[in-house]
Amino acid sequence: MNRLKRIRQEEKEYHDYCYDNYKLFEKGSWLNKPVRTVMELVPMLNELHNIQILDLGCGVGRNSIPLALALKENGVQLHCVDFLDSALEKIELYSTAFGVNDQISLINADIGSYDIKDNRYDLIIAVSSLEHVDSVESLRLVLQRMEKGTRNGGVNCLIVNSEVTETDLETQTPLEALIEINLSTNDMRNLLEDTYTDWEILKTTVNSLHYQIVRNQKPVVLTTNAITYVVKKKTV
Repeated sequence: MNRLKRIRQEEKEYHDYCYDNYKLFEKGSWLNKPVRTVMELVPMLNELHNIQILDLGCGVGRNSIPLALALKENGVQLHCVDFLDSALEKIELYSTAFGVNDQISLINADIGSYDIKDNRYDLIIAVSSLEHVDSVESLRLVLQRMEKGTRNGGVNCLIVNSEVTETDLETQTPLEALIEINLSTNDMRNLLEDTYTDWEILKTTVNSLHYQIVRNQKPVVLTTNAITYVVKKKTV
């Protein structure tokens, strides 16, 4: 098994475990609430009608479902993309339970090759997903498609991990970081800035994070410099 297939398999096993063992919006995992930066954009979107949102790497709806609830009266439609069957099965159940299934369309696809229609979206979000495409060149192309797919005045909200490490919790032994793209923080920020050269920067931060995950039924500490990058396309 080559490195990409092995990482994708580990990624699938980890997320399947989380989705089976933790419920959306219940305490105990990173699924307990939406990302604050994403929800901070709701007041800006509240000024619009017939809102179009794209969630790349939607998971079980941690961000999409709260956005759908908050913007339901504005005629919001969300296109939710993920390549994991377990994620799409769960988001379908949760969107029905929360009464927003009519606002959410599910798309089974690899975000690295997903075709984004030009000038389509008011908001595109990608939370901890872009680093999982298969190469830096694929990432560059995805960012370009996101840029073109955003309407004038629209927003892209990205959270991208960089400088990721993994350590065996019990032995403190460094492990291979099982992530497709693991750029330095500076290189990742430069890549983002090169894509969004003419956009207005609404927010840019780097947060050093560490948390416990499970690999092969063993506890592992993952550390990352998480880059938050929120930009608005200028109105022509």
